[in-house]
Amino acid sequence: MLVAFNKPHGVLCQFTDRSTPPRATLAGFGLPPGVYPAGRLDHDSEGLLLLTDDGALAHRITDPRHKLAKTYLVQVEGEPSDEQLARLRTGVDLRDGRTRPAQARMLDAPPPLWPREPPVRVRRTVPDAWLELVIREGRNRQVRRMTAAVGLPTLRLVRIGIGAAGLGTLAPGQWCPLAHGAPFS
Repeated sequence: MLVAFNKPHGVLCQFTDRSTPPRATLAGFGLPPGVYPAGRLDHDSEGLLLLTDDGALAHRITDPRHKLAKTYLVQVEGEPSDEQLARLRTGVDLRDGRTRPAQARMLDAPPPLWPREPPVRVRRTVPDAWLELVIREGRNRQVRRMTAAVGLPTLRLVRIGIGAAGLGTLAPGQWCPLAHGAPFS
């Protein structure tokens, strides 16, 4: 079984949490029994999370050797310059090594997304912009670290695609079953 889930902001990509006070987890969304996340989104990120009960499929989705594209909408602080976008496109040096080149483009207008709770802080004196960023690896907090490294701190991060699987019209907290090979179609 393969499931697409729109992970809300503030939800952990696990089914239990031992912290005090406990944080929201995947357990509160009525997901099918026996599925587990194929990859992760950090607590502060939103959007598409694939869950499966097939370990081999989860490995194919997450293994960087398969170079499965992950597409994000990223609200950044500042107005991206051509040079900053070029750096994202050629790879960024991070503490754990250079990233693979990303596809990066600035969006002309904010994407039609749901309101985030809590809302992103707005500063009247600092502009923000939206990027579409496609990466083919999955390091810890990679998109946030890449944008910060080029001088564009991330304000909001929404994953909208993993390979051929997309978020579609799923609202935060909703899920739907997918065809088993959906990310590779």
